[in-house]
Amino acid sequence: MRLIVGLATLLLVVCLGTEASAHASLVSAEPRDGSVLAQAPKRVELRFNESVTAGAVHVIDADGRLRGDAAVDATAETILVTLPDGLPRGTSIVSYRVISQDGHPVTGAVTFSVGAPTATAAPADTSANIDALIWLARIGLYIGLFAGVGGVFFVAWIGRSDAGSSAVRAALAVGLFGAVASLGLQGLDVLGLPLSGIVTAASWKVALGTSLGPALLIAIAAMAISLFAFRRPFSGMARALSLVGLAGVGLSLAATGHAATAPPEALTRPAMLLHGAGVAFWLGALVPLVAIVWQQPKLSLPVVRRFSAVAIPVVAVVVLAGLTLAVVQLERFGALVDTTYGVILSIKLALVAALLGLAALNRFRLTPALARGPRASRPLARSIAAECVVATAILLLVAGWRFTPPPRTLVPETPLAVHIHGDQAMFQVLISPGKVGTDSFVLQLMHDDGSPLSAKEAALSLSMPDRGIEAIERPAALGPDGFWHVRDVPLPVAGRWHMRIDALVTDFEKVTLEDDFDVSAP
Repeated sequence: MRLIVGLATLLLVVCLGTEASAHASLVSAEPRDGSVLAQAPKRVELRFNESVTAGAVHVIDADGRLRGDAAVDATAETILVTLPDGLPRGTSIVSYRVISQDGHPVTGAVTFSVGAPTATAAPADTSANIDALIWLARIGLYIGLFAGVGGVFFVAWIGRSDAGSSAVRAALAVGLFGAVASLGLQGLDVLGLPLSGIVTAASWKVALGTSLGPALLIAIAAMAISLFAFRRPFSGMARALSLVGLAGVGLSLAATGHAATAPPEALTRPAMLLHGAGVAFWLGALVPLVAIVWQQPKLSLPVVRRFSAVAIPVVAVVVLAGLTLAVVQLERFGALVDTTYGVILSIKLALVAALLGLAALNRFRLTPALARGPRASRPLARSIAAECVVATAILLLVAGWRFTPPPRTLVPETPLAVHIHGDQAMFQVLISPGKVGTDSFVLQLMHDDGSPLSAKEAALSLSMPDRGIEAIERPAALGPDGFWHVRDVPLPVAGRWHMRIDALVTDFEKVTLEDDFDVSAP
């Protein structure tokens, strides 16, 4: 018993010792992404919405060379890249991989051009192959946690039979392999290394330094404890160890990831713990349960009844905790259909509904039929097997969440800012979203000393002479915020546009300023 208490305490301490986490998003870059500058900047500053750790940050100059002489420094939410001297004229790329506090790498790139934009060859991207392996390893991990650890709990507490034991052991073996593989692949993903880098110590060290490292250690401990419990599956010690293993599933999932680390963590971490442990209880029962019903129909009725009595409240907790986490992650109902995360969740909810429908069929129709004789066990076994198929589809689906930030973490795009300075006045223009499509313009009119410039009228003119697009003219409307607004202006083509702003100061005086700005593809 002291061993059990010690193991449970160790799992709890490791879980609670992980840092509070979220999911990082790039908020701003200085110079702004896509900027055209007269001279090369001394540094590039990347600011995120939370503290990040630098993984792999690279500078590729306009000649396509990877500049190893760039210095990278990470401080809280900021990654500061000190650029090397002598950058050639043209477009340079700053490519980044940073680790968010939830342990997930966040990747992206910003560009700036010296003189004029040019085509720059980016380094080859090997992340697609790594992503596929990460997905497969995550599926293996889930099989071990849910079918393996959950299966051991079912055998020890409810099934009390050897039926399905070989499948449960196989699930634990797959899960242990998946956990170790997930740890190594995490290091490759953080550092942006190819698969061959998995043999280096650096990839494993950096993986253990993320919040996923302790979570995977908890998962490995939970599966190892459950495997040890299978030495004497029907003893009191096995029951106690299987309970520790089931708790370890919840603790592992509550230690890292999008759902568990969303604020308020006092709600989301316990919800994830209950959800994970409940799912392991539910899904872990399916394989040994169908084995008992199919192979030992005469003994299956009391087993099915024992499981059903416990499953109803457990499933209720699973559904309630899952809905709580979904509401926190989505923040708005429309995110179910207009974000990738929401689409995955919508499909998952449909599959869960199918799973609940099968469970209800088993509970209220097929289980009572078992009392009429062994022949009635076949329909129930087939229905539980169908549950296994649906559950597998859910695991395949949710493993994809590893690569999809939840809607709550998505940062609205920063408007494109253009500053025009003349001899008598200066205008600050914000263009939203600054991409091909329909854009809105906000004009702030100022004297050359920065004081507000009053105007009777203002107008905006846009053109693209090199593409044969003549002036698109729109009047501006003065808003209650004191700025001039021009809404719903079509910008159909990406590239460099010419902007002219006319401000009628008096009946006899007009201030006109002009400048160019770049519109990117959507």
